[in-house]
Amino acid sequence: MTKNFTPEDLLLYLYKETSLKKSAAIKAALESDWTLREKLAVLKASMHRLDKLTESPRTEVVLNVLNHAKEHLTEEV
Repeated sequence: MTKNFTPEDLLLYLYKETSLKKSAAIKAALESDWTLREKLAVLKASMHRLDKLTESPRTEVVLNVLNHAKEHLTEEV
């Protein structure tokens, strides 16, 4: 009987944060459970996409923060 593993279990497995016993159980389940392999593949693909994301604030936002800090700094002096 195959144990049902949660997405959280699979994420911990991917990040090598599961116990040796649980890792072995997941590995064995992956060998015989096609659905579990597909779930793991989806998680891996999602992680890969997240690794590629690069976001940065708009220049306007950065300038607003700097101006706000500058105003408060001059008020204190």
